[in-house]
Amino acid sequence: MGNRLTQIATRTGDNGTTGLGDNTRVSKDSLRVHAMGDVDELNSHIGLLLCEPMPEGVRSLLVEIQHQLFNLGGELSIPGYELLKPEAVLALDVALAEHNEHLPRLQEFILPAGTRAASQAHVCRTVARRAERAVVALEAQETLKDTPRQYLNRLSDLMFVLARVLNRYRTDGTVGDDVYWKSERLAQADGSA
Repeated sequence: MGNRLTQIATRTGDNGTTGLGDNTRVSKDSLRVHAMGDVDELNSHIGLLLCEPMPEGVRSLLVEIQHQLFNLGGELSIPGYELLKPEAVLALDVALAEHNEHLPRLQEFILPAGTRAASQAHVCRTVARRAERAVVALEAQETLKDTPRQYLNRLSDLMFVLARVLNRYRTDGTVGDDVYWKSERLAQADGSA
């Protein structure tokens, strides 16, 4: 495959439009462009997360997710085209089951906090939810395949689970934990209220 980018500053977007993969031009404020931008932002946040220490299996999974998000962005940029396959959703289901199996059962809500890696995974989770909402909004106006919506929904769940995994990961051999919300209900159950 040849080099697809010949120049970055084309100035063709100076009028508030952008080109899609099918050579049509749309407003930069269109629902499709919002969805593409949210997916791109999510991929960038995952790239930032990959700068942190983590188990090698989680790292490999996140790199694969970045490739799939690039496929998703490509699919969104070419109306009617399919790049993200249903198998990608199944791969997230497998990863969810695998990582969830080793985590303790939640007793209460957790805060998006803990280690820097876990906190960044929570940022990825929230951006995935926003990207999912953008795809749903686009889907209300245009016909899309189910896979993009399903992938983002499952990915946000996985990022929650990976945040919990990353809160436990320590390079010194110790094990960390989640940061639990201090709710009145939990305090009453513990008898500390």
